Amino acid sequence: MKFTLQAQDKLSKARAGVVETAHGPIQTPIFMPVGTAGTVKAIHQHELKNDIEAQIILGNTYHLYLRPGLNVLNKAGGLHKFNGWDRPILTDSGGYQVYSLTEVRKIKEEGVTFRSHIDGSKHLFTPENVMDTQRIIGADIIMAFDECTPYPCDYGYARRSLDMTHRWLKRCVDRFDSTDPLYGYDQTLFPIVQGSVYKDLRIKSAETIASFNREGNAIGGLSVGEPAEEMYAMTEVVCDILPHDKPRYLMGVGTPVNILENIALGVDMFDCVMPTRNARNGMLFTQNGIINIKNEKWKDDFSPIEVESDLHADQFYSKAYLRHLIKSQEILGAQIASLHNLHFYLWLVNQARERIIDGTFYDWKNKMVKILDQRL
Repeated sequence: MKFTLQAQDKLSKARAGVVETAHGPIQTPIFMPVGTAGTVKAIHQHELKNDIEAQIILGNTYHLYLRPGLNVLNKAGGLHKFNGWDRPILTDSGGYQVYSLTEVRKIKEEGVTFRSHIDGSKHLFTPENVMDTQRIIGADIIMAFDECTPYPCDYGYARRSLDMTHRWLKRCVDRFDSTDPLYGYDQTLFPIVQGSVYKDLRIKSAETIASFNREGNAIGGLSVGEPAEEMYAMTEVVCDILPHDKPRYLMGVGTPVNILENIALGVDMFDCVMPTRNARNGMLFTQNGIINIKNEKWKDDFSPIEVESDLHADQFYSKAYLRHLIKSQEILGAQIASLHNLHFYLWLVNQARERIIDGTFYDWKNKMVKILDQRL
């Protein structure tokens, strides 16, 4: 994997670049639609490529390991072949999913034992077998196995967890570097910075992660309930330490405003379930603010879903029709709303990229964060 910086904003730390992978280039800053179980919910691959113009999507190691299982993925030739997506894929390590299974998991030095949310069966994730699993899944970018601490989290726990995450990282790197990719193309391993909302721990973690000298780095353990100001403060601390010439991926973030503010702090890559999850509940993100399509005010609004958008579905369907579908719990409603929100997120990061390149990002960002939080 190769990363080339193309432009830097003069009034912030925002940057534009390109990540080159075996499955094609990724222009940054980028938002990556989340395809937890091998699919971005309610979206066809041709829509992802042609309508949303996604350059990279995510898969989730925990979910794919449980279903369809590694045998199926291996026989298929990896996730790209299995789901028909021929552009880059990133997999997270399952650390976050295991973290969210608080009641049914035990964390030890060896790894994490947990019970499947599907059938209650018992499993063990270790740094080594998570690397092997992600080799079988075959993503272009894979994540180190870490512990994502909850918020709030006391300092002592955060420190002990961080030290273990760093020990696990060494085991991940050793396993990754001693094994070969399975499907004839290179994979890249990103370590993950942790440390909760404690500045000294974040500094320590960022320095440790940078010392491993991998092709890219991730920032984890944020967007887990802490105030946005804490997220921004920790991101700024970490981005000032992580290498300038490598992509920085802020995991699980977030709202359109979160994304713009973190781009300004030097983040290049984002993912979040918010655009699809909120879409299924009738929340639309638009260039003029947030719409709850379930509200009565849209009942007989026959204007397009978003006049300014160049997405076919936004022009073809009306707000009143989409409201009817969502209220009726018709599957098409979830499809249209998901398509809309993902298209908007990709439009937003592409606009940010263009503004960084032409030197107008900072003022544009400050204007947009006021607009995007409005409820329409």
